[in-house]
Amino acid sequence: MTVIDRRRLLAAGAALAAPGIMSARAAETIDAANALVTGRLTIDMHSHGGDFIREDTTADPVVDAMRAGGLAAACLAIVSDSPTHKIFPDRTIHPVREPDPGELYAWSKASFARVLRLAQGQGARVVGSTADLRAAPAGGPAIIVAAEGGDFLEGHIDRIEEARRQFGLRHLQLVHYRPNELGDIQTENPVHNGLTDFGVEVVRACNRLGIVVDVAHATYEVVKRAAAATSRPLILSHTSLTPAPGPRSRQISADHARAVAQTGGVIGVWPPATIFPTVDAMAAGMTRLAEIVGVDHVGLGSDMRGLTGPSVLPSYRTFPLLAQALLARGLSPEDAGKILGGNYVRVFAATVG
Repeated sequence: MTVIDRRRLLAAGAALAAPGIMSARAAETIDAANALVTGRLTIDMHSHGGDFIREDTTADPVVDAMRAGGLAAACLAIVSDSPTHKIFPDRTIHPVREPDPGELYAWSKASFARVLRLAQGQGARVVGSTADLRAAPAGGPAIIVAAEGGDFLEGHIDRIEEARRQFGLRHLQLVHYRPNELGDIQTENPVHNGLTDFGVEVVRACNRLGIVVDVAHATYEVVKRAAAATSRPLILSHTSLTPAPGPRSRQISADHARAVAQTGGVIGVWPPATIFPTVDAMAAGMTRLAEIVGVDHVGLGSDMRGLTGPSVLPSYRTFPLLAQALLARGLSPEDAGKILGGNYVRVFAATVG
């Protein structure tokens, strides 16, 4: 992988960071940050990079951006419930109708196929095993096929194995923006009072088949039951910590985070500018979470091209700025490396093999 040019990193910092972020101390960390993202196993646990969910022929090709920014692998997630929800004027997302029988199954199969075409068209390898993932830094950017929401299952447990076999699914987020057959979501009133019995069955099937279980968007009650059901570490791929989450907040409490960490899992911090106005603020959010659950349980979930508002990581080309900001906050290169990918690799290896 090409070493990221030091001058380009300085220019990116000046253009994208808030005034003052490129302090003298920050400038001194640039070479160390460069080392963290050059030839290392860096991973985004949740991404919609590319044009497979949002058509945009002007978008920067995701694999080119990954290569330029030093990101080795990204979990590219289809959105399995997309036909049933919409974005409202206040930028919130809510379901607006129930799906027709078989609709989300057909939609998701077509979406999985688009991810595979993206990988083939942009020259990214699709990860099927831990050996594949570990080869990413030397072999070029890699994609982990993921699904945001188990809605495509429609109550059929056999579809998990089908998606694994046909499309390479290795990362399944149980719920998204509609309470589905698996459980409740943070942004709507509870329907099931937690994870359903079918949801428990799905968690155990994923454990058996070697698919990472992601509890992003799920209520605390769902997470607690999933934690009790799983024999593998859980992922909560994209959120952030807050002392008192609102009734429909996508942020989580310390106890919510601990429920994931106690499985050996990882919580991914995301970059909405409404929560973290600068990359440095995002790094501060990551370190605060590490103080609560331990640095072994913190990761990155950028929700690339999936946010409804501005992001402080608008492209993987800016990824080195996050490495720089973590080091500037006093993290060791070892601990920063865990957050930027090492922790997810551990969970993936424990689950997928």
